[in-house]
Amino acid sequence: METAATQTQLGFAHFIAQADGLAHFLLVVLLVMSVITWTLIVSKSIANWRMKKHAQAFLARFWDAPGLASVAEYLQNHGVNDPFSHLTHHGLKAAEQYRNKTGQRLIESGSEDEFLTRALRRAINQDTARLEYGHTMLASIASSAPFVGLFGTVWGIYHALVNIGMSGSGSLDQVAGPVGEALIMTALGLAVAIPAVLAYNFFNRAKRQMLSEVDGFAHDLFAFMSTGVRNNTRIEKDAAQVYTAPVARSA
Repeated sequence: METAATQTQLGFAHFIAQADGLAHFLLVVLLVMSVITWTLIVSKSIANWRMKKHAQAFLARFWDAPGLASVAEYLQNHGVNDPFSHLTHHGLKAAEQYRNKTGQRLIESGSEDEFLTRALRRAINQDTARLEYGHTMLASIASSAPFVGLFGTVWGIYHALVNIGMSGSGSLDQVAGPVGEALIMTALGLAVAIPAVLAYNFFNRAKRQMLSEVDGFAHDLFAFMSTGVRNNTRIEKDAAQVYTAPVARSA
């Protein structure tokens, strides 16, 4: 009866009650890691969904527009909410700045194509940084959480064996319970790491796919913009006139 009562007391609650300060600290670390992981999963999922929605709307408007002047007006009215509109924003601003250049600044050096290329490259680099937000944290949690849990398990087993040695009883039921409780830390470490790994792989794949599409769009936009800047066509002048104020990025 005494053994059965002791076994019924074993479990996660008993492990928490018997754990020392270091074990509690490791549990808090795992909890913080889990909260960060799920916060990033939810926030990035919502942000990516909104970004794709805005990107689809912008691309549909871009390819149906009669000219870049219409695209500039669309950006003025709807703002910049995705990598494609952000890229176009930089291209239009670069065309405007090149027409108004004074030749006294280093950033204005180079030909029309070089000026536009630098602007589009800066836009892609900025979008890459935005898309990679949180990836380092997810990768760090995915790689470190199992070791945090394993350290907690080793520490728990050490204390369990010390207590068993001090009690003078080395029977299997006396050893299995505390050691089994200590393994809870390893399970918690894996429970934190697995969602972080899956989320990192998912968001990294989504980032690569988005940047691949942005890179293809950048080539098309470069062809439109560089031809317009070089030939100084009326429609490009109208686009520069419409697009005089900077557009704040809302996402």
